[in-house]
Amino acid sequence: MDRILIKDLTARCIIGINEEERREKQDVTINLVLFADLRQAGRSDRFEEAVDYRALKKRIVKMVEGSEYYLMEALAQAIADICLEEAGVQRVQVTLEKPFALRYARSVGVQITRERT
Repeated sequence: MDRILIKDLTARCIIGINEEERREKQDVTINLVLFADLRQAGRSDRFEEAVDYRALKKRIVKMVEGSEYYLMEALAQAIADICLEEAGVQRVQVTLEKPFALRYARSVGVQITRERT
């Protein structure tokens, strides 16, 4: 299966279980691998036959920035759900990281893979 990569997408949201984490929005970094059949778009060079990853990015950022999840697992699932609503996307791998969430670590993250049912 072909892949579309969206790397290091940054958004700000309320995320975490501690009171201090929930006072102000924090940065999260999102990396996506969208699995889709890109052959037709590659042959035709027509936008109508491609995955509109720009529109998808906008939907994800809007949802993330308005969200207030406690767990990164729940936010990652919500991102995956949006990706799988996009026509042509059969599977998605979501890597979500919270920079500097742990002392001495650059980031903490979760990675999930979901498929269209």
